[in-house]
Amino acid sequence: MLSDASPQCNVFWSRFFPFLRWWPQVHRESLKVDFMAGLTGAVVVLPQGVAFALIAGLPPIYGLYTAMVPPVIAALFGSSRHLISGPTTAISIVVFATVSKFAEPGSAQYISMVFTLTFLAGAYQFALGLARMGALVNFVSHSVVIGFTAGAAILIATSQLKHFFGINIPPGESFLHTWQDIFLQFHNANPYVAAIAAVTLISGVLFMRYKPRLPGMLFAMIIGSLLAALLAYETKGIKLIGELPAHLPPFSAPDLSLKSIKALGSGALAIAMLGLVEAVSIAKSVALKSGQRIDGSQEFMGQGLSNIVGSFFSSYAASGSFTRSGINYTAGAVTPMAAIFAAGALVLILLAVAPLAAHLPIAAMAGILLIVAYRLIDFHHIASILRTSKRETSVLLTTFFATLFVELEFAIYVGVMLSLVIYLMRTSRPGIVTRVPDPESPGRHMVTDPKLPECPQIKIVRVDGSLFFGAVDHVQNEFQRLAMQSPSQKHLLIIGNGINFIDIGGAEMLVQEAKRRRAMGGGIYLSKVKEEVCSILKRGRFVDQLGGENIFVTKVDAITSIFGRLDRSICERCDKRIFLECQKVEYKGEKPLVAAKPAAA
Repeated sequence: MLSDASPQCNVFWSRFFPFLRWWPQVHRESLKVDFMAGLTGAVVVLPQGVAFALIAGLPPIYGLYTAMVPPVIAALFGSSRHLISGPTTAISIVVFATVSKFAEPGSAQYISMVFTLTFLAGAYQFALGLARMGALVNFVSHSVVIGFTAGAAILIATSQLKHFFGINIPPGESFLHTWQDIFLQFHNANPYVAAIAAVTLISGVLFMRYKPRLPGMLFAMIIGSLLAALLAYETKGIKLIGELPAHLPPFSAPDLSLKSIKALGSGALAIAMLGLVEAVSIAKSVALKSGQRIDGSQEFMGQGLSNIVGSFFSSYAASGSFTRSGINYTAGAVTPMAAIFAAGALVLILLAVAPLAAHLPIAAMAGILLIVAYRLIDFHHIASILRTSKRETSVLLTTFFATLFVELEFAIYVGVMLSLVIYLMRTSRPGIVTRVPDPESPGRHMVTDPKLPECPQIKIVRVDGSLFFGAVDHVQNEFQRLAMQSPSQKHLLIIGNGINFIDIGGAEMLVQEAKRRRAMGGGIYLSKVKEEVCSILKRGRFVDQLGGENIFVTKVDAITSIFGRLDRSICERCDKRIFLECQKVEYKGEKPLVAAKPAAA
């Protein structure tokens, strides 16, 4: 009795504690591999965490806090075994754009509002996960993400130019005003600051080019710091980041007042959607290589919990990181224990190197962030989209320019809405193809071939797509166009095995078209209709209006029945003879030079 109940019990508990699914795979060998993968990830995230926090307008330490707590929660409650969560570039820039409108970046009020924003984003994500809305990300076009990240990359690069050249630009400037200030103040650039930034940038590029397996950004930061020390930064106007606190993430309390929720609610939703698209897309791309199945809804819950918990431990909004997840998989990680080891290793590294950050120049971080910005732009996919699809190109460019020139969260909404519009446009135009019997087929096999003759009284079409309210106008226009092209084809046979769904609007359209054709002396007939479609027609009593005698299981039955309703005088003069039933009608017209070959039964 226990052996039967135990698996059911495990399945029940694994719904609430997903880590129970992979915990049995943890053993001594897997722990060794996961530990090494986690150590590699900790070294990689050290410079990234500092850089991303600066993008978000936060003190550098908060980027490292975000790489400690959220990854552990996401690993325990998500579905991917290789996804590494934490601070990301796109999320960081949206955090800055959202909160900088209400508080000075880096201030206590700003930090408090960031925690509130993180909590709200996590709550949105967790609620969507509970509602099993994991499939939502499938409706966000890949072009939206490509366009947004490319725009975010340009914004990041633009925001760091003042640190790269050591010029003073007021915070909160728009994209265009920032570039205007750069040109006006370029003559005031600090050559020592620019030299440090340039050396760091070049070092990072060289490491990526020739030693991609090494933590190039970390070494580039060290090189930039050494150059700053050689230049005697105290006397050259070279600003430093300052010493990092060498302790664990402290407790924090998000401000959940109604005023804060109203102010940050819209931005939190944008961050939630962007974070989910990032996380699930990365998880799925890695899963294609590992062969793992990803549960989108579970991933929603994992990301939501990681942000909710993280907001109470000095972390800002986190999502999946493509770089760290890819490195984690390449390093041979077996279970999500690698993410836990990475967080633990980062804590130890922070305790050891925190005092050294006092010697890290901001100019060196600007050089690193320019590398990050460049790597965000997916030139390959952008070129592919531009070559392939005008619609996807419009989505890409609209999202890109909206990211640059309007509010960032609005840019995300614009991209998502455009994706949905394109999806609806595609589904609202189901294919309607003409079908005719193949004279070479031993049975009544239907083909689409404009060279083959059609019956002058029967139009046979196949509808490939659902008949819902959005498709009604297109389908009705197509039916009427066909009727105008061939007025004598008053009978319309619809082969419905491609219709997966029909709603009230679609059913009423069929009824209207049937009435119109009856008035012309013809009718509408359905064959091979799926059970679900038939069920809806029956429940709505549309079958009575269409006529139960006009709905057939097979096209053979349909053609046999419709043939008995045709104008026999036309049949007698017809030389097409494409149906078997045609052979039973005596031909009274002029004998054609080449008779059409009838389809066999």
